[in-house]
Amino acid sequence: MDRRDFIKKMIGGGIVAGSTVAFGDCANLLAAPQTSPGPYDLVAVRGGEPEAMFDRAIASLGGMNGFVPKGSKVVVKPNIGWDVTPERAGNTHPKLVGRIVEHCLQAGAKEVAVFDHTCDPWKQCYKNSGIERAVKDAGGKIVSGDSEGYYRKVAVPKGRRLTETKVHELLLGADVFINVPVLKHHSSSMVTIGMKNLMGVVWDRGYWHRNDLHQCIADFASYRRPTLTVVDAYNVMKQNGPRGVSAADVVQMKSLIISPDMVAADAAAAKLFGLEPADIPHIQLAAEMQLGRMDLNGLAIDRIKL
Repeated sequence: MDRRDFIKKMIGGGIVAGSTVAFGDCANLLAAPQTSPGPYDLVAVRGGEPEAMFDRAIASLGGMNGFVPKGSKVVVKPNIGWDVTPERAGNTHPKLVGRIVEHCLQAGAKEVAVFDHTCDPWKQCYKNSGIERAVKDAGGKIVSGDSEGYYRKVAVPKGRRLTETKVHELLLGADVFINVPVLKHHSSSMVTIGMKNLMGVVWDRGYWHRNDLHQCIADFASYRRPTLTVVDAYNVMKQNGPRGVSAADVVQMKSLIISPDMVAADAAAAKLFGLEPADIPHIQLAAEMQLGRMDLNGLAIDRIKL
């Protein structure tokens, strides 16, 4: 058994993810000294509530005005796939989603729409995740992803296994695309982070699972790269993902990662989870396809502790 197979076996059982070493030593990603005075490629924050961590992170990148032009149409894509409450960590934290919507509108966005192609029934997912209420309270628009009629066929020119797919029309008409995954264990892809979260903007996810999941994840990442990737690691599901079984699957990390580079964000989040980015096949593949940077040593990272 090689190292990658060993790690896949262990994380599938929740052993690596649940260990003291994995969730203790990985905090060094957020505790290390700053590498430069900026501008930054990636910001990592720990120790605060979701809203406060995002406020500090986006300020470190120069503010949302640098990413959201006035009058623009914004799509925010959290994970809303599961009919579970926020403390179960199956979905993106609603407080983070609501704060992102607020920042976009304050920057002058014409509209901010939020959706996901859920796995559990969508109305229950939207309600019980707390995301529907958070989005509406922030002034955003919540949209269903539950009907094939919302999706349009597109080509994926750089795809190796995934060369075409149906994408939600909201994304096709968006000026700005903000990807907001929750960091958690996944039984098929090892972890769910930014690139894996994009499965929620397409209709036929089954094709990906049948045709080299990791390559399809990397392929779709080449179709449209998010303006920003914001990784929610406030509550992290360390085992039994992607839905989880109980609160015992979750550890509270109170962390957040943000970057315009989705591959870098996923690489940093993998380290936060206690894994090496190269051990996650779709991160390695995306780096090889030059979709972003996996090697964090060459990045300017702002590390913030609240």
